[in-house]
Amino acid sequence: MKRGRLPLTALRSFEAAGRLGSFTAASQELYVSQAAISRQVRELETILGKPLFERGHRRVTLTLSGRQLLESLTTAFDRIALTLDEITGEQQRHALVISSEPGFAASWLAPNLRRFNAAYPDIDLTVDSDQRLIDFRNSGAEIAIRHSIDRDAWPRAEARKLIDVMLIAVAAPSLLASGPPVSTARDILDRPILHEENRDNWQNWLSGVGVRAKVPAGPVYTDSALVLQGALRGDGIALVDRLHAEEALENGTLVQLFDHALPFGAFWIVARDFDHLSKPANAFIDWLETSIRPQVAD
Repeated sequence: MKRGRLPLTALRSFEAAGRLGSFTAASQELYVSQAAISRQVRELETILGKPLFERGHRRVTLTLSGRQLLESLTTAFDRIALTLDEITGEQQRHALVISSEPGFAASWLAPNLRRFNAAYPDIDLTVDSDQRLIDFRNSGAEIAIRHSIDRDAWPRAEARKLIDVMLIAVAAPSLLASGPPVSTARDILDRPILHEENRDNWQNWLSGVGVRAKVPAGPVYTDSALVLQGALRGDGIALVDRLHAEEALENGTLVQLFDHALPFGAFWIVARDFDHLSKPANAFIDWLETSIRPQVAD
């Protein structure tokens, strides 16, 4: 579509509705009526010839096309806002410190951070790798990424779910080629096994596939990134978060052994007050959410 024909008002309305997940919230942000937001989104869908939202009872959900468009628009609008700030002299550089659990930082954030840097070259980002309970009063971080079973793990802070954690059994091809075949879940018991924090996750995973047996001993790591690295080296079969293993599964350095996945809480975005975050912090959260969710939508 030529630039001169871009429906900018409709795109702005859609971006706000998609980012906020609500036509009502979008209308409040843009100071227009909810009917105006709805009309602009429908006009944009007519132009594109595809639905951007799946409309249900009192809620809307982005379609695949909607998620693709939202990621581009949010990035573009945020970059425009940052550039305008520079021109007006509001702020030439934008510093942002985030705190992330080491496993998430090493396995997903670091490999993908170049895309954030390319989209927001004016944000000076510092990643503090830390798995301790976040205390924003004594930390330089504005937002944090933490794992927990529920959202109530952080006193005096707010939490927004980023993505559910699903543990899958994986192994390196070199390990699988060096011994008897792993044709059934019970065959895992005859192979070296890697553990994270304790042996409960393996016990629960095996129970979920109908194997009633004591989990074999094996090295216990306190960090998920160490478990993933051990699996990549062929040290043993491991339970790892599907998101963290995504790149290794795609390039064949790890193999998922069975379809069964064990739910194990979620990663959360944690902030002292989401309503009072800086522009760089909001830009990072928008990028993080739109980058992760399309990868796991299917």
